[in-house]
Amino acid sequence: MNLREQWGGIEGLVYPISSIGAHVSDVPNHQVNRITSVEIRGHVAMSGNLGYELDLTKMTKEDQREVINQVNYYKEIRPLIQFGDFYRLLSPFEGNETAWMFVSEDKSEAVFAHFKILDEGNSPFLSAKLQGLDPDKKYTIAELDESYYGDELMNVGINIPKVRGDFTSVMWRLKAE
Repeated sequence: MNLREQWGGIEGLVYPISSIGAHVSDVPNHQVNRITSVEIRGHVAMSGNLGYELDLTKMTKEDQREVINQVNYYKEIRPLIQFGDFYRLLSPFEGNETAWMFVSEDKSEAVFAHFKILDEGNSPFLSAKLQGLDPDKKYTIAELDESYYGDELMNVGINIPKVRGDFTSVMWRLKAE
């Protein structure tokens, strides 16, 4: 599954996310010969039913550790991905980045994913306005060790760290305090 399919494919518009199989494939990609990190491939695939279609024994030890971390992380967020409300935040058809998020029904937790497609010289400051949160709840973002109120995240947005390189991503888990 790629970013554009996740954003606007028939699966995400008609069928629930829980019905979408999303797999991390091998690199270089068999269709376009592109090499992307296991991190971004995992972040995209974790936005559906995560699977792997590759030979783990041919991966570097570092990538093998990343796969283990992804599987453990996905086990924690799987109910939220499969049964939470899905919000499309930034369209990959309108720019160089895309973002989406999943929010639990009671708005007590969320998962936010942001993807930058191609790097740019002197790239602009990136941020994203979140959706579906409780404006009065304070959310802690574990990966940043920071907290923000829902109204701030939805109206002002959150800054995305500047990372050099093509095909970069972040996936953050938000929990209401």
